[in-house]
Amino acid sequence: MPDAVTIGLGSMIGAGVFAALAPAARAAGSGLLLGLALAAVVAYCNATSSARLAALYPASGGTYVYGRERLGDFWGHLAGWAFVVGKTASCAALALTVGTYIWPGQAHAVAVAAVVALTAVNYTGVQKSALLTRIIVAVVLAVLAAVVIASLTSGAVDTAHLDIDTDATAGGVLQAAGLLFFAFAGYARIATLGEEILDPARTIPRAIPIALGITLVVYALVAVSVLLVLGPDGLAAADAPLTEAARAAGADWLVPVVRVGAAIAALSSLLALILGVSRTTLAMARDHHLPHALAAVHPKFKVPHRAELLIGAVVAIAAATTDVRAAIGFSSFGVLAYYAIANASAWTLTPAEGRPARIIPVAGLAGCIVLAFALPLPSVIIGAAVLVIGAAAYATRRVTTHRQ
Repeated sequence: MPDAVTIGLGSMIGAGVFAALAPAARAAGSGLLLGLALAAVVAYCNATSSARLAALYPASGGTYVYGRERLGDFWGHLAGWAFVVGKTASCAALALTVGTYIWPGQAHAVAVAAVVALTAVNYTGVQKSALLTRIIVAVVLAVLAAVVIASLTSGAVDTAHLDIDTDATAGGVLQAAGLLFFAFAGYARIATLGEEILDPARTIPRAIPIALGITLVVYALVAVSVLLVLGPDGLAAADAPLTEAARAAGADWLVPVVRVGAAIAALSSLLALILGVSRTTLAMARDHHLPHALAAVHPKFKVPHRAELLIGAVVAIAAATTDVRAAIGFSSFGVLAYYAIANASAWTLTPAEGRPARIIPVAGLAGCIVLAFALPLPSVIIGAAVLVIGAAAYATRRVTTHRQ
């Protein structure tokens, strides 16, 4: 189970905590912590639904498998499509984050190099990936702990910064929750590795809430400490909020450490994300929702090597040509659509199958839909268009198969 928890932490405690706080503060103002709490509630519901389903269907693919088994072939296809396309864009955004922090002048080149290196690591098997992720998570947690301690022990702390003012609107809090949810979504990586985890029926339901709980505590501590020294306005205006918090706290020595930590955090998320996307691609290829050649498993390393190489190539191309903000916005809608299908699938479970309390999938489904449509309008339009394309691809495949 430690490897499974670590992979989940490596996905969640990554670039999101370094990058998502500022845009969330711009959306919610002094209501930032309300947005974080709302995101955590939706994430908990999604995690619980995913854990129950993963215990019942411990196969590679996550919600692609759950949607297909519980709701029908189309919903499984749509979930897999949303995950693969949206998370491939997330991979590009994370790679660009690495490049921006390590070498701003050559961000795209560094991003491509990072993708190539981590694809090679994943190619050799999940155990090596889990070991590297464990090391990265430890480093990132140490950096975040340093920021929290430096902030809370400085003379810049102002408790009035935590007060909720009139700038906090319902729409702004919902949009902030949608943006912050992006940073929570990594627990799906655990479910998508079902075939490679020992005793998945017991391990997955335990690993997912543990990873989520640890992440929530970390995010809450970081958000509160940064708010105390910068305030909502200062946080909203910061391009690199944790770096600015270190400066405001008088800990200039910490600034380069935070920069390195941000790059390592993005690498951590990228490592686990490439792993999860390739496994969902494997599951969809097995069922001919994607080209069947992608279902090949390497005889020595026991990984879907063709899927991993394809995902790595697509992410590298995107990292070389796209903009990080556009990539993040594109993926957020797809992530929430993916979890909406997970909650709808969990609703159909019987008590004998480990059904969670009814309120869990209901709140999760409603939360995903509300947060998805509270995102900035361009993200909603692009995300919805991607889902329509996925649905059209499914219809085309059905017609073609029927004619044959």
